[in-house]
Amino acid sequence: MNKRYNDLNTYLRSIFGCRVQKITIDAGLSCPNRDGSISTGGCIYCNPRGSGTGAHANGYSVTDQILAGKKALSRRYKAKKFIAYFQSFSNTYAPVDILKKLYEEALSIDDIVGLSIGTRPDCVDEQTLNLLEGYAKNHLIWIEYGLQSAHDKSLVLINRGHDFQCFIDAVDATLNRGIKICAHVILGLPGEERSHMLETAEAIAKIGLDGIKIHLLYVVKGTKLEELYQQSAYKCLGQQEYVDLVCDFLERIPKDMVIQRLTGDPHPEELVAPQWSIKKTQTLSLIKETLEKRDSWQGKFALK
Repeated sequence: MNKRYNDLNTYLRSIFGCRVQKITIDAGLSCPNRDGSISTGGCIYCNPRGSGTGAHANGYSVTDQILAGKKALSRRYKAKKFIAYFQSFSNTYAPVDILKKLYEEALSIDDIVGLSIGTRPDCVDEQTLNLLEGYAKNHLIWIEYGLQSAHDKSLVLINRGHDFQCFIDAVDATLNRGIKICAHVILGLPGEERSHMLETAEAIAKIGLDGIKIHLLYVVKGTKLEELYQQSAYKCLGQQEYVDLVCDFLERIPKDMVIQRLTGDPHPEELVAPQWSIKKTQTLSLIKETLEKRDSWQGKFALK
């Protein structure tokens, strides 16, 4: 068996017939978990940049970021087509006319074949989904909902500001519009055991998602999680421990779900722990090796 999971690059190549890369965009939007609508502190693992590049604060427009990204990714990966990935903070959290301007600026640039919109399940409404549905008639449109866990207790603990039912409602509102739906899940949340994480896998396997991003919980500077870590109130997963959990997770989700990510990309200058999380290539190799040793694959134990 050559492919033990349904990776994003293979999926995109099957649609466009060439290498397609995402270009990360910071559009200068905010988040209700930081601007006071829900909270001002954000999730306990999120830094003040919202896991983004800070490009907007440095004066770079959407067009500037895309053109720079195209140049770099064409050279590095020989990519010929690109998806504009609105990543930082919550990228549906603005009036629809502002979103329309941002999205259409991205789509107007040559070789941009689609959008990927990172957001929260409590930050979508009918107007925004109608807008994305219109783009989906001619472009590949993904919406990426941050879930992190199917357990409400965990969502409260990480100061997420919404519950699992909110995620279900957002997915239900997005289905049957031609918009691809991706969920973000974090492994290693405080208080969660292996059983909790596999329950999350089984819960999201049932609800019609098109893709998933699996993240490692790592500690970055300037976060509430850093305080917990320094107080010995939080312990990071070990590398093989994480690898085993990822493989367990993959085994329980449908085989046709697109795996957009299997670990995170911490900025080395911001990372507190675990240091192995910088070794992304090594971690991905270990996931492949572990699946091979198990003679396992994505969907092996998924409910039919």
